[in-house]
Amino acid sequence: MADTILNPVAEARGPRPKKAFSRANIFIYGTLLLVSVYYLLPLYVMIVTSFKGMPEIRLGNVFGPPLEPTFQPWVKAWAEACTGINCDGLSRGFSNSVKILIPSVTLSILIASVNGYALANWKFKGSETFFTILIIGAFIPYQTMLYPIVIMLREIKLMGSIWGLVLVHTVFGMPILTLLFRNYFTSIPDELFKAARVDGAGFWGIYFKIMLPMSLPIIVVAIILQVTGIWNDFLFGVIYTKPDTYPMTVQLNNIVNSVQGVKEYNVNMAATLLTGLVPLVIYFISGKLFVRGIAAGAVKG
Repeated sequence: MADTILNPVAEARGPRPKKAFSRANIFIYGTLLLVSVYYLLPLYVMIVTSFKGMPEIRLGNVFGPPLEPTFQPWVKAWAEACTGINCDGLSRGFSNSVKILIPSVTLSILIASVNGYALANWKFKGSETFFTILIIGAFIPYQTMLYPIVIMLREIKLMGSIWGLVLVHTVFGMPILTLLFRNYFTSIPDELFKAARVDGAGFWGIYFKIMLPMSLPIIVVAIILQVTGIWNDFLFGVIYTKPDTYPMTVQLNNIVNSVQGVKEYNVNMAATLLTGLVPLVIYFISGKLFVRGIAAGAVKG
């Protein structure tokens, strides 16, 4: 006992601590650093260019910080850049994107959560067939359905309107969101569902009082997926809307590809950053919940 007290090192057990600068660590962190620089460098160029005036841009120092920072490119990108006969920048497109985004995300998540809940806990005749059809629908290329949807929207008088695009995004978001919610609800212990049934709770009672309050992580996943997909969509926006209802991405394309006057790279960079700001902010705010939800809802079932 006395020897142990005098020489505690002699009784040490377990593996030796790894060196902080081992070859493996240097390789791993060096690779991560290179990959980070690879992805962040274009973003850095966009940011510094958006704060430069055109005379400074013409000097050709792409990576240098702005010598005389200016917010004028951002102001012009938002409210003054011209696309055809309109010179209101991205502001109109932003308004349209918000009007498209909010109902599309809300409707698709509500419907998909009910679908996933029913498929996970209320087995009915043909439920597996219905689920298989939804899975197949998640992998059908969008391009094969463009023209049929044009005909459908024309027949119901929604072609070119915001609500027509809302319907399209809601339908196309349904398969993958239903899969996520179904897998997430499958991971919830059956005892909770059975106990609620014993207490007399029905379909909607269990959904609103038990399942929905426990679904915050997967709801955050669904919100991020839908916000990113809908906000960044260009194909559906340019096909199913008209100039007055173009979303922000279509407005951005029109600004960047405008052939009138001098090509203003600072305005183009500012417009691009403004367009990507909304999904980026949402992801950073709810990043931890996104990781929790995707882990729970994507690997079970």
